[in-house]
Amino acid sequence: MFKRPVYDVVFERISEPRRFIQVLSGPRQTGKTTLARQLIDDIKMPGHYASADEPALKSTSWIEQQWEAARAKARTGKALFVLDEVQKITGWSETVKRLWDEDSARELSLHVIVLGSSPILVQSGLTESLAGRFEIIPITHWSFPEMREAFGWDVEQYIFYGGYPGSANLINNPVRWSHYIMDSLIETTVSRDILLMKRVDKPALLRRLFDLGCAYSGQTLSYQKMLGQLQDAGNTTTLAHYLGLLQGAGLLMGLPKYAGQIVRRRASSPKLQVLNTALMTAPSRLALDEAKSDSQYWGRLVESAVGATLVNGLKSTQSELFYWSSRNREVDFVLRRGDNLVAIEVKSGLRKTSLPGIEAFSREFSVKRKLLVGAQGISLREFLLTPPEKWLD
Repeated sequence: MFKRPVYDVVFERISEPRRFIQVLSGPRQTGKTTLARQLIDDIKMPGHYASADEPALKSTSWIEQQWEAARAKARTGKALFVLDEVQKITGWSETVKRLWDEDSARELSLHVIVLGSSPILVQSGLTESLAGRFEIIPITHWSFPEMREAFGWDVEQYIFYGGYPGSANLINNPVRWSHYIMDSLIETTVSRDILLMKRVDKPALLRRLFDLGCAYSGQTLSYQKMLGQLQDAGNTTTLAHYLGLLQGAGLLMGLPKYAGQIVRRRASSPKLQVLNTALMTAPSRLALDEAKSDSQYWGRLVESAVGATLVNGLKSTQSELFYWSSRNREVDFVLRRGDNLVAIEVKSGLRKTSLPGIEAFSREFSVKRKLLVGAQGISLREFLLTPPEKWLD
């Protein structure tokens, strides 16, 4: 099971004569390894796969050993080398640069794909050592169209169970599904992709911040209010840093406020946003029917599903995503590409509703399009099936 559009892009690029290191970076359990193994099976060249995803961290000498094994397959023509979870090896980028440059000097046709589940660590290695040698292909959480095509899910299933393909076969056993999300995804990401790989002086604070972000997804909280909720004496800079680490791991982010001025945006309180609604529902211990019966909770899930769809769908595009608020008026989401702005309000109920936030926003800024999702506007299903950038066209 893999993301077909990404697969097609990678297949085309590694078939080209000119070589770049193809970097597939994204959260755990979004299909990176499956995609790479499928490429090795499908493409007409010898392939070698190696993974550094072990409890004990490997050294750069391990990279050299695996690279030599891949080189042996490239001596008679093109070969493909897949290096998985590379960010776990300290100094990986310097070693990859040296080996890549050696191959380039010898005109060895070894095509390299690097996989990583911690975008922050992968990005830092790339910018430090591999400038001009790589192309990043982001792998995001699965969208509703992808989950629908692969597993036949409807909109309500996607809103509740989110976009983790590996969990799809467990949804008929809610307890098992919940434990899989919390133990195999959340805990593994926090403990191995963040705490093990980055300096975190207050690991308990980071964990509580993640829990708070899931509980308040779709709501705007100042960093001071967050600290109050977390009952911690830390500072707002630390909290913002930890939120950045959670975003880099594909778990949670803080949407900035749109203000038309970059300085004001950075000073604003963030709107908490999970990047996959399973991160909200799995810890809740609720079943799908129970979640649907709680209109307030279901409304937050719907808004979070829309937000996650926008964040993931706009990855690696020229568009940006914000929220907006002023004087008790707010807009759930603001899309921006160049001078084009799209204001989006999400309503999970069926009642006709006014949009005072969008009207106030439109008086202050020039808006290309005003969208109501749900209620008597665009159906939630239609919105989730539409690539986010289409709304800016």
